[in-house]
Amino acid sequence: MDIWRTRADIPTPVARRAVVMTMGALHDGHAQLMRVARERVGPRGEVVVTIFVNPLQFGAHEDLAAYPRTRESDLRLCEEMGVSGVYAPEAADVYPDGERTTIHPGAIAEILEGASRPGHFTGMATVVGKLLQITRPDEALFGEKDYQQLVIVREMVADLNFPVEIIGVPTVREPDGLAMSSRNRYLIPEERAWAASIPRALEAGATQPTVASMIAATRENLDSHVVVDYVVVRSPALLEMSEPGAGRLLVAGHVGSTRLLDNREVDVRAL
Repeated sequence: MDIWRTRADIPTPVARRAVVMTMGALHDGHAQLMRVARERVGPRGEVVVTIFVNPLQFGAHEDLAAYPRTRESDLRLCEEMGVSGVYAPEAADVYPDGERTTIHPGAIAEILEGASRPGHFTGMATVVGKLLQITRPDEALFGEKDYQQLVIVREMVADLNFPVEIIGVPTVREPDGLAMSSRNRYLIPEERAWAASIPRALEAGATQPTVASMIAATRENLDSHVVVDYVVVRSPALLEMSEPGAGRLLVAGHVGSTRLLDNREVDVRAL
């Protein structure tokens, strides 16, 4: 496995290439993205992982310096998963001229997570756009846990004509059902028990027939210690539901000081 510290180190693709973008602190959810990437490109293809803590994604009240950095264990996991190369740059390699040009995703970035974290999706879209240009993949894989991010990346790639296929990978869960996230490590044991109510609440909501009953059942089944930011049902493109059919039930909230996200696909049988 190669380790590239600068964009100049990354070779031109010689086979089908898939990229998995991360900010490090890797876990089994990331491993699943790498596993699916390897399956998709085959034994002769290339799987590239990026490990970069993107400063543009951190808001005024979010501590960039406190984000977990676990380089050695991250690289071990990448090697175990058959990764071809890891791009692990400093910020100066990604932003050599500073934060000069950015990508603004539009209205979809102003709702849900965008309303709670202003500017977050501009930072995310900018770094994803840059990393796609730097790594030159045929496809890029993103987890469905961060569903709004996945939708925004798909829109950006379509609107800006990036020659890459965006692949969504189902959420990987802990034994208690909690969606895998680097944030889970911040939960103390009692908070972990409260947080485990989130996937159970989504499961309860998914059994209901209407948007209103899905939201109500989800809220009713959340532990009282979960401080809810939003519980919504949207179309797969995150639009307001205008007719029955496939949808996404999304939850965000705080358990202690940790912000958690989760979602699941639902079948809205009546509005």
